[in-house]
Amino acid sequence: MAHILGYARVSTGDQDVAGQSMRLKQAGAMKVFTDVKSGKSMDRPGLAELLAYARSGDTLAVVRLDRLGRSLAELLSTVIMLKERGVALLSLEEKIDTSSAAGELVFHVFGAIAHFERRLISERTKDGIAAARAKGKRPGRQPLDMKKVEAAIKLVEAKTSPAEAARQLGLGRSTIYREMRRSGVSRPA
Repeated sequence: MAHILGYARVSTGDQDVAGQSMRLKQAGAMKVFTDVKSGKSMDRPGLAELLAYARSGDTLAVVRLDRLGRSLAELLSTVIMLKERGVALLSLEEKIDTSSAAGELVFHVFGAIAHFERRLISERTKDGIAAARAKGKRPGRQPLDMKKVEAAIKLVEAKTSPAEAARQLGLGRSTIYREMRRSGVSRPA
């Protein structure tokens, strides 16, 4: 027998999943899995537990799509994984149900839009690099000024802290420490 399984997520402990859980149960969810995790984190034990519990024919229900994924690409990969397992997706706010032909079509349109967006970003980046080169600029990380590095190493050898040497010469502390390791200079005592 197919089941509706709810998934509720909030970003911080200050927030409460009760409102989402109530809506999911009203929509027919027999069980609601929850996470209190930022959308940035892919470590979502509640979602992993839901996926382990779900069987082919079940439906994963969310209040809003942003509860399931942070980006369109992430959502699409989740929906593809669900489809491979025979699990449908139901979003209450967006009124999307991938168990129907119309719901699946909506996700294919989303996929095309995500692909289009990635291509646009790539083209803009290439155009920006070409424009910078045309103006005589070198895009990307600038080469390390070895004279500054040598001066920093001399300051460290003269008992200046690496952090202070970095600050004085406008270099990053990690650059100073890396170059100290390369040249065999130890930290001042």
